[in-house]
Amino acid sequence: MLLNFFFALRQRGLKVTLTEFLTLLEALEKRLAVLSIDDFYYLARGCLVKDETQFDRFDRIFGNYMKGIEQALSGEEGIFARIPEEWLRRQAELLLSEEERAKIQSLGGWEKLMETLRKRLEEQKERHQGGNRWIGTAGTSPFGAYGYNPEGIRIGQHESRHRRAVKVWDRREFRNLDDSVELGTRNIKLALRRLRQFAREGAAEVLDLDDTIRSTARNAGYLDLRMVPERHNAVKVLLFFDVGGSMDEHIRVCEELFSAARSEFKHMEYFYFHNCLYEAVWKDARRRFEEQTPTMEVLHTYPSDYKVIFVGDATMSPYEIGYPGGSVEHWNEEPGEVWLRRVLDTYPKAIWLNPVPESRWAHTPSVQMIRQIMDGRMFPLTLDGLERGMRYLAR
Repeated sequence: MLLNFFFALRQRGLKVTLTEFLTLLEALEKRLAVLSIDDFYYLARGCLVKDETQFDRFDRIFGNYMKGIEQALSGEEGIFARIPEEWLRRQAELLLSEEERAKIQSLGGWEKLMETLRKRLEEQKERHQGGNRWIGTAGTSPFGAYGYNPEGIRIGQHESRHRRAVKVWDRREFRNLDDSVELGTRNIKLALRRLRQFAREGAAEVLDLDDTIRSTARNAGYLDLRMVPERHNAVKVLLFFDVGGSMDEHIRVCEELFSAARSEFKHMEYFYFHNCLYEAVWKDARRRFEEQTPTMEVLHTYPSDYKVIFVGDATMSPYEIGYPGGSVEHWNEEPGEVWLRRVLDTYPKAIWLNPVPESRWAHTPSVQMIRQIMDGRMFPLTLDGLERGMRYLAR
């Protein structure tokens, strides 16, 4: 069975090596996971998955391959049981008011839940619907699907409805780490760390162990501490965020990117623009017309060793990019393309991050225009896209 599991992982794109598989078998021989799918899951994941961005893919493969419910355990005796598909077939769904939900009591903790589930598996002989005791559907029992209980075990239900289950085998704990989904702040930090160029800055406050050992040896064994400045990420980043209009639906992911970037980069500056870059940018959207910064001033203030990241959906009228006066908000004396090319001429390392799915880019002329201006350096705002963008900037 485990050999087929190994092949299933490789067929689905996880680069599991034979050495890692043999390590898993050795761990099983030493009884590091016994009579528990949970224990085996964590052991297998620890042995076979090297990159945490692949946790979600592993979860899906594991869930599909190890179909069924986790063994309910009591002491050292394993209770093996199959729940007939008929018991969980959806024929109705329970809908309760807040007052009705408040009257339903939980069994009282994990141990009580598992003990009661074991008893139900032994006692139940037929399908139940709408009850408060048996494994079934559309009821208030702690066990089953499409019902309600403040603390239960979800079995056979496609997705969460009330987020009350304390145990769901098919629950995907690491979905947000899949490289095809939008990002969260933690994910973004992991990707931004690919853009690192360390330098020692500040006062000498960190122990240099190697130099201390060498110096102490030369000093006939008398301790001679050697200190060096702390290492910091010396990368300099200039962020330009498109705000307003169609970007309103991407506020959350842009805020997460902004938060992660501020924590990862010591040298970072940011500015806002709308749709396309023109002669001025700003830092406070509430005072954007009163407190603007000339774009030419930005180019003269920050040297060419800064890495530039544009963040925007690039969705606008093509006139905003290619024509004077094309801006939807003011009369721009020069086309947006002129200003974008000035930035690219000043900062050789520049990319564009687009929160719109890459599959939709070809249907929007303005996206194609921006992509051409960027010489193809447009990446989707997903974990995979962000990592690709950081690899380019780090060259």
